[in-house]
Amino acid sequence: QVQLVESGGGLVQAGGPLRLSCAASGSIFSINAMGWYRRAPGKQRELVAAITSGGSTNYADSVKGRFTISRDNAKNTVYLQMNSLKPEDTAVYYCNVRAAVVHSIWDEHDYWGQGTQVTVSS
Repeated sequence: QVQLVESGGGLVQAGGPLRLSCAASGSIFSINAMGWYRRAPGKQRELVAAITSGGSTNYADSVKGRFTISRDNAKNTVYLQMNSLKPEDTAVYYCNVRAAVVHSIWDEHDYWGQGTQVTVSS
């Protein structure tokens, strides 16, 4: 129905930048909110940033001022620009999209990417 492909993770030194991308494809009728979550070793998954279809954004306190979420509606893609990375940002980052598909336009569901590892070395 909806497939999400993430890219951009990797190893970076503390203070450096990384940019994550997540492209949605499939039988998409509409996309509502898009966001990024992360799960660090031994911790629960947490919301990092989210953006609505209208462009309103929401960030975890721990990343405010360092991370920026954006979306390209024409490409069904969401981005996460991460600057001033810290070792505590190390985690698997997951893309999340709330979307409706063409054969069920009134029902929205959450879809998840496979996850991309971000490792920040000190």
